[in-house]
Amino acid sequence: MTQAKLNRPIRKAVFPVAGLGTRFLPATKVLPKEMLPLVDRPLIQRAVEEAQEAGIEEFIFITGRGKSLVTEHFELQPELIAALEAKAKTELLEKVQHSDIPSGKLTTALQQLPKGLGHAVWCARKLVGNEPFALLLPDVMVLPDQQGCTAQMMTAYNETGGNIIASAHVAREFVHKYGILDVVDAGAQVTPIKGMVEKPDSASAPSTLSIIGRYILQPEIFDILEDQKAGSGGEIQLTDAMQTLLKTQPFTSVELTDPYFDCGHHTGFIEANIAFALKDPAFKTQMEKILTKYASRQRLDAAA
Repeated sequence: MTQAKLNRPIRKAVFPVAGLGTRFLPATKVLPKEMLPLVDRPLIQRAVEEAQEAGIEEFIFITGRGKSLVTEHFELQPELIAALEAKAKTELLEKVQHSDIPSGKLTTALQQLPKGLGHAVWCARKLVGNEPFALLLPDVMVLPDQQGCTAQMMTAYNETGGNIIASAHVAREFVHKYGILDVVDAGAQVTPIKGMVEKPDSASAPSTLSIIGRYILQPEIFDILEDQKAGSGGEIQLTDAMQTLLKTQPFTSVELTDPYFDCGHHTGFIEANIAFALKDPAFKTQMEKILTKYASRQRLDAAA
């Protein structure tokens, strides 16, 4: 395969949103976890905005039963717009309109059973077609200093082509929770990948560089996922399929320099809300006062 073919423009992004969100029950009994608000907008909207910043034009949601609210959020709501216009609430109107995705730019595919991330990606094959695509997991939120995570990956993709994985170091005692990379230059922010393994034990892990939920992949991954056997946890693992694709196509790691948060867990979600609020001028001052108040209480309790 020529380098030119491995460097085609990225127009589409896939968002797996079929998970049940059981960790957040009962909050997610009716409300999809992707609709949980990160400060002032849902997790899924922030993921879509990150993709838009990177130049993505089409958005593919891999949904499950009871996930209609996720796609409805991005629909045009004429009654709401009319009400906001009548009351001259221009700031709110702008925020609502920013959440709309134009007709024909959002499509969905159904994942009938929870068979793992690899299976979810495979469900997007007909909508992606024979094109490279971005893959964003809404559970992971990156707080950019300047350029968003997917845009940073796109910069690397335009230089190297092939497949791109965003990465970050984790403590060695936690490597068994992640896909772990084996890279050529562990000290470089952008470096070729030699290998990868899903949830290794700490003794056998090739590094502490973990996959954090952002990818740019070539369409050949679908052919591999078609016949992929269940791996760790009895699920079809994307990492296993990428390891196979690595035999014929280059993979590059882009190590994050910005903080990221696993919003699939309570503490990660809470921390993300604090960090994003502190970064937002609309909430920063008030948030600092709140944190100071509770820090003072903790000190008093500890001294008592």
